[in-house]
Amino acid sequence: MWLKETTQNERKALTAAFAGYGVDAFDFMIYTFLIPTLITVLAMSKSQAGYIATATLVSSAVGGWAAGVLADKFGRVRILQFTVLWFSFFTFLCGFSNSYEFLFFARVMQGIGFGGEWSVGSVLIAEMIQARHRGKAVGLVQSSWAVGWGAAAIAFWAVFEFAPKEYAWRVLFWLGVLPALLILYIRRNIKDPEVYHETQAKIAASGASSNFLDIFKPGLLSLTIRASLLATGMQGGYYAVTTWLPTFLKTERNLSVLGTSSYLLVLIVGSFIGYLTSAWLSDKIGRRAGYMIFAVCAGALVYFYTIIPVTNEMMLFLGFPLGFFLSGIFASMGAYLSELFPSRVRGSAQGFCYNFGRAVGSLAPAMIGILSETMKLGPAIGYLAAGAYALVVLAALTLPETRGKELDAEG
Repeated sequence: MWLKETTQNERKALTAAFAGYGVDAFDFMIYTFLIPTLITVLAMSKSQAGYIATATLVSSAVGGWAAGVLADKFGRVRILQFTVLWFSFFTFLCGFSNSYEFLFFARVMQGIGFGGEWSVGSVLIAEMIQARHRGKAVGLVQSSWAVGWGAAAIAFWAVFEFAPKEYAWRVLFWLGVLPALLILYIRRNIKDPEVYHETQAKIAASGASSNFLDIFKPGLLSLTIRASLLATGMQGGYYAVTTWLPTFLKTERNLSVLGTSSYLLVLIVGSFIGYLTSAWLSDKIGRRAGYMIFAVCAGALVYFYTIIPVTNEMMLFLGFPLGFFLSGIFASMGAYLSELFPSRVRGSAQGFCYNFGRAVGSLAPAMIGILSETMKLGPAIGYLAAGAYALVVLAALTLPETRGKELDAEG
């Protein structure tokens, strides 16, 4: 297995990044399970629930870019710890919400740390892992999203089963403080990659300074735009489905809470295997080909899943391939963005491109919330997702292939 070929420091970094992204997923995805409850408890409309989801994603885009810029200046590890502390605190604060406005504020603030953690963690792993294993390593870290998502589904069922109903949703948010303990592991075990120190030394020796705005200059601007569009399509499709799928299953398929969790767990298992398969595939056939294959399959499955009338049994069967392609498409994204840009602006570029995509893609949940006021929720999800995955294919066709590229202080 390829993990046997990694060093102890590489495995420690993988452990920290895997855990960080997993708890990131738990803290973020728990909201999607609670939408029906929050609509009742806080007297929110579907549109307002969509606004919260979108605002969280927009703020995560801001946080992701800011964290990338800071990671280029102050180091990957230091900023990674700060982002974990930030999103843990504000997830915990969500549990004290007593109005739509308070929850909106807390989720927006939580999003800043949520976006920052991915940006810094993915650059850290991409710079530490050997080129031939980079796609698999970043994909392994990305797969922890499915683990965190699965943990959120189990926690949702368990807490609502055993905790007092009026406090259950608050308990789920309060659990979000636990990831702060991860900071202790990071502080004791993780150091910044050598390529980061080499880049900083070269910048200092030259007397120049690294400017995050370099990604908008002629040499990199076209690449920045195309990479941002790729990220936009991926995340627009993903958030269109995952934000509203629990509500869709409960309100239009009339499933119970346990039934909804069962369907989602099938989806989550498919997601986990999809991440690992896509990561392996990206190191075999290349990043671009993998994106196009997964986008076409994900778009077709989302359309079929939400538009075509099918039985509940068939929906359960389709949940596995839906999760496989819907999530697997992200597996090599962290590696790819790191390979596209030079070291001096790697964190800034990755933070901007991925989080620009998150900001624009995050319009999908709000648009679906608005559309669902005049049409069924299923078609609203399906149409938005199909357009998003078409954008992925178009962007991938224009971008260069980077499989196997070595990362050094120059690029």
